[in-house]
Amino acid sequence: MAIRLVVGLLGGLLILGILWDTFETIVLPRRVSRRFRFARYFLETLWRGWSEIGRTRLLRPRREGYLSLYGPLSLLLLLGTWAVALVFGFGLLQWALGSQLHGGSAPISLGTDLYMSGTTFFTLGLGDITPRSAGARLITVVEAGVGFGFLALVIGYLPVLYQAFSRREVCVSLLDARAGSPPTAIELLGRGGAGDLDGALTQLLREWELWSAELLESHLSYPALAYFRSQHESQSWLAALAAILDISALVISGIGGSAARRQARLTFAIARHAAVDLSQVLDAPWRSAVPKRLPLEEMARLRERLDAVGFALPAGEEINARLTDLREMYEPYLQALSDLLLMQLPPWVPALGKHDAWLSAPREDARAVPLL
Repeated sequence: MAIRLVVGLLGGLLILGILWDTFETIVLPRRVSRRFRFARYFLETLWRGWSEIGRTRLLRPRREGYLSLYGPLSLLLLLGTWAVALVFGFGLLQWALGSQLHGGSAPISLGTDLYMSGTTFFTLGLGDITPRSAGARLITVVEAGVGFGFLALVIGYLPVLYQAFSRREVCVSLLDARAGSPPTAIELLGRGGAGDLDGALTQLLREWELWSAELLESHLSYPALAYFRSQHESQSWLAALAAILDISALVISGIGGSAARRQARLTFAIARHAAVDLSQVLDAPWRSAVPKRLPLEEMARLRERLDAVGFALPAGEEINARLTDLREMYEPYLQALSDLLLMQLPPWVPALGKHDAWLSAPREDARAVPLL
């Protein structure tokens, strides 16, 4: 009797724990600060093993395709694990009651309890195993309701998740023609033109402020989205976020007019907020040192390229120090996310003569040139 009581308590705790984890992951539209969550632990542990395989040289030619499978596959595995755990928990409750089931002449065992739990949870209604006592009937009815609700949540969860992914990727794809592959601040400035600084540049920064805010909201609510990758290896939500933070830092440092600088501060604030919070949610520890994305010897090349596209960055150590201070506020977090997710960060000074992703094709004409 004592062992059945202990098993029943374990089964009930398992059910409550899985249902609460499902609620926090699917239903609750906000960040959960509690350190241990089964869904988070499951995704992070599985990703560590998956990414370690992706780091090997054997998968280098096909690494991006391999890594792109993780997001959808891990989500299906998580849903399946939740379902199996709930079936097992309700089966333990039936066993704790003494396996009060009727199944013909076959002996009733724990396997029968689990079979009864599985058919009830997935609402199969086969009828070959039936409950005999009031307690067993109550557990069966509760499990049927939980199973029906769980399946309804899953059906509603996947469209919401993929809609958020689609909205994110539309803007990421737009950066290919506007900012190159991978997207960089210099290309984004150069292809936009240096005509109306306080007009076009301010509008651009405002649009990406909204994108950064939506990225923050959707990825805090559904952290699994961070593992979903873009269509091309040179594109990613992380590279887009880096490009927007870079251009905001340049504008704040002295490029553009007063209106553009005011908007750049707003865009920088929400974009940095997204980088910091996502690194915490995904457990990507930040680095104290500034990454070598823009070493001092590259500053001269950066100024030359900015001058070439019609945007002059004021000279002087004060400007360099201001740009460095701004970079220290976000680059360590971006680098931590890059190391964790195996998403490459764009350079500050892009390589010359590199084709965008939209120009790449199996039979690309070598004489093709950008239309912008």
